[in-house]
Amino acid sequence: MPTYQVHTNGICAGEIEAGTRTITAGFWFFPNLAASISNSPKLETALVGVFEQVHSSSLTEREIQIVLLTDAVANTSAYAVALHTELALQQRVNPEEVPAIRGRRTPKDQRYAALSTLAKALIEKRGHLSEPELDAFLGTGFTKEQIIEVIAVVAASTITNYAGTIANPLLETKFRPARMRMEDPGIVAMK
Repeated sequence: MPTYQVHTNGICAGEIEAGTRTITAGFWFFPNLAASISNSPKLETALVGVFEQVHSSSLTEREIQIVLLTDAVANTSAYAVALHTELALQQRVNPEEVPAIRGRRTPKDQRYAALSTLAKALIEKRGHLSEPELDAFLGTGFTKEQIIEVIAVVAASTITNYAGTIANPLLETKFRPARMRMEDPGIVAMK
């Protein structure tokens, strides 16, 4: 398995420094996963553009974290599961909903359930959703435009989930408690 350099904020090449600043501003630090993605300036640039659009959509940050955590679990990305567990809790997602998603169960909250179900179906069915599945999402008060926004979140998280699985960066110390708090045997081992 190849190993990837983890670029720190001060080491990144000039062509990817703008992306580093954008990601750092969004997370208040430069995650090791993003630092691993920095090995490809093209991928980092693409990811930064999608990242900015996702976080300026009509979905709330809580809703975005529901989708991101669901995607991380569906893609069995250990790094992203730990990261989005903590970020969901920071966004004040009900602490009972987080282990439900990590356990591959549907959240109790109707909107979170709709988001999680749609995100999981998009990944598992590669976008081939039925009319009843889409109508069920719309029936919870979301719009047809928000279906497309969820697709954007899924696209962004798929990039980071796959990169995290291949690069397998060291999980930052501050996210390790989130992983230990709610261990999921379905998530593969990580550094």
